[in-house]
Amino acid sequence: MYALSLGFVALLAACISRVERPVTAEKALVKLQSSEFPDFSDDMSYESLRAAINQSLAYLGRLNPSVPLRFGPDLFTAAHLIDSTKAFSGLIGRSLSPEELREAIENSFWVYKSIGRNRDPNVLFTGYYEPILQGSLKESTEYPYPIYRRPDDWVSVDLRLFNPKYGSDRIVGRHVDRTVIPYFSREDIDSRGQLDEKDCELLWVSDQMDLFFLQIQGSGQVILEDGAVLHVNYDCNNGHAYRSIGKLLIDEGKISWEEMSAQRIRSYLKSHPHEIERIFNYNESYVFFRLVDDGPLGAIEVPLTPGRSVATDLDLFPEGALAFIQTEKPVTSVDGTIESWEGFSRFVLNQDTGGAINGPGRVDLFWGNGQYARVAAGHMKHGGTLYFLVQKEVKK
Repeated sequence: MYALSLGFVALLAACISRVERPVTAEKALVKLQSSEFPDFSDDMSYESLRAAINQSLAYLGRLNPSVPLRFGPDLFTAAHLIDSTKAFSGLIGRSLSPEELREAIENSFWVYKSIGRNRDPNVLFTGYYEPILQGSLKESTEYPYPIYRRPDDWVSVDLRLFNPKYGSDRIVGRHVDRTVIPYFSREDIDSRGQLDEKDCELLWVSDQMDLFFLQIQGSGQVILEDGAVLHVNYDCNNGHAYRSIGKLLIDEGKISWEEMSAQRIRSYLKSHPHEIERIFNYNESYVFFRLVDDGPLGAIEVPLTPGRSVATDLDLFPEGALAFIQTEKPVTSVDGTIESWEGFSRFVLNQDTGGAINGPGRVDLFWGNGQYARVAAGHMKHGGTLYFLVQKEVKK
């Protein structure tokens, strides 16, 4: 999905002003002694875990078997990670008790823990979900807001090709008069109509606010007039830095940090429609989409599994790897009102990333779609812990 999570992390976590010191992948995880392992209790059915495992295995199977994947100070090949993931899948198929599972992990797996945020072992957890929009293949008064595909003049330049000093830096822009200039901002696109004559409209939707939040989530479903469902997924963005409208509203005194949530932002905007254009344009980043057959897709190009897929900083943590999280989730009433928060833990797979997911102290949990997913993603901003597991090398 390439969550900015794109999840609601972009609206909520970006409200946090504390800046992390840069951390290398070698330092992002520390290897634990068995006495430091968590209890590995899981609050979900293993059926969903197997589904997520199978998606990671599909990704890992596409890699060169010798490709190295880093777990903090250690490197393992893609082939080893496949064997490791299959071995763990075998464990959960044996109907072990929690104690037996922990013992089996102690005997056969290394466990690594994220160093967290600013040397605080706590990791900030936020959530994202798959929104559902009403749309059409044609523009009309009922469906006036376009979802754009990647424009034909969009270019991405890998600066490493020009000089190794740029590392992994890229610039995004458009090709004009034999040079590359910055791509249009959100204000250029939505308020000034810079894409109006470029034939980039993929679909049209009925609600401006839903479209903005679709860009935050990075993917979604669009239900057409005849009931057909299309999946739209993140393709690329305009290269402008993401700026949180949640932080803007906090800084302007419109919403307090304590009450900040996606639902509270929606409520404020509905009550102040004259401010929508200014507030949305504050975030200059703009997402372009593509249609996919089965979505939403994570950054490793596999379908995400609700409750089992997470987005992390893939520059620091291994793609597709098995992980374990401990944090909190909401307890809701029938109408979606949050009554309380309770602790939970579960195994997850590292299958996504996002523009606002930076550093070892950030995790975005994919909740799926529907009312509970929307509420959980909109309000989740809780501390917790993140672990990664990999099978010990088998001596031959």
